[in-house]
Amino acid sequence: MQLLEVECLGKTLRLEGSMAGWQQLFWDEQCVSQINANADSESFSHKFTLQSEQGELPVELNGSLQWQPFALQFQLLVSNELLHDNTLHEKDIEQRQIIQGEKQPIKFSLVGMAGLGLKLLKSAKVIKVLFAAGSLAAYSWLFSIEFAIALILCLVFHEYGHIRAMKYFGLKTKGIYLIPFVGGLALSDDKINTRWQDIVISIMGPFFGLILSLACLVGYWLTDIEILAGLAVFNALLNLFNLLPILPLDGGHILKSIAFSINSKVGLVACALGAALGIYLSYYFGLALLGFLLAIGSIEIFFEYKRRHLSQLLPLNRYAQIVSALWYVVTVGSLSAIIWLVGQTGNDALSLPLKILGS
Repeated sequence: MQLLEVECLGKTLRLEGSMAGWQQLFWDEQCVSQINANADSESFSHKFTLQSEQGELPVELNGSLQWQPFALQFQLLVSNELLHDNTLHEKDIEQRQIIQGEKQPIKFSLVGMAGLGLKLLKSAKVIKVLFAAGSLAAYSWLFSIEFAIALILCLVFHEYGHIRAMKYFGLKTKGIYLIPFVGGLALSDDKINTRWQDIVISIMGPFFGLILSLACLVGYWLTDIEILAGLAVFNALLNLFNLLPILPLDGGHILKSIAFSINSKVGLVACALGAALGIYLSYYFGLALLGFLLAIGSIEIFFEYKRRHLSQLLPLNRYAQIVSALWYVVTVGSLSAIIWLVGQTGNDALSLPLKILGS
């Protein structure tokens, strides 16, 4: 991931590295220094020489790097004169702006005109309207118009959770797209810089879904209106499946970010025990399908852990790892509890989500 970017002699000096200790230093896109993987050392020193009108100029970038919690202290010296001296923390990485490359002008061609037409449609929000109408028609064909409207409202509320999280981090959003037979999609124009951003943005969708299900369940207990119970349980099922640890679902992003941030065998063992406990509880409460999918997803996340040093995002510190894991467990457990509670009512339609999980 990109650790540092500063100005040096009129050009950009960029430091990239990984949790394994590997580092590369670039000056104007040219690699000028490299350090091989060495996870035991926190301090680093890059030395190279630049050519200028005054002759050769010796450059040194010295500092120390701590990953959890993140702290990068550095000094940049040119000809033994101090040019930069600073310390960066997680907030500095989180607020870093990603500079997009310049867009090439569209040449006159059928492909170019089609692309331009698509952009015009997007800017006019026609695509969103068409997708929403297609989703309403598709779900009405499968179920009923009333259920289709309720399902779309649940999807919009879920995606709105993602949008709120994006705006919290100052990211520009494109809005919500409803895709027939697939679900919804919340898009952003900006890129994230940290695993914490990925966690919060991913989990806020299901968390908003949990809030909606709880509100509907309380409404059902107060009024005995069964449609509220139906909304509560089917919305819970929708968000629960979205939390499965399988990419590209939200749960896959959450557990992948946790796995990518673990840099110790103790953390890996803790995750493995947690996954085993979740699978056991699923089978204990008769949720066989949920337990099976959790097992498959856990295997996928384990293989993702092997590639953690290739990540371009700042990893979670240990406190954030614990908070993320607890947030995930509580959300999954609460959604499962709603499905189990409503499934005890004896109503065949309301018991359907529980039967699906028990299949």
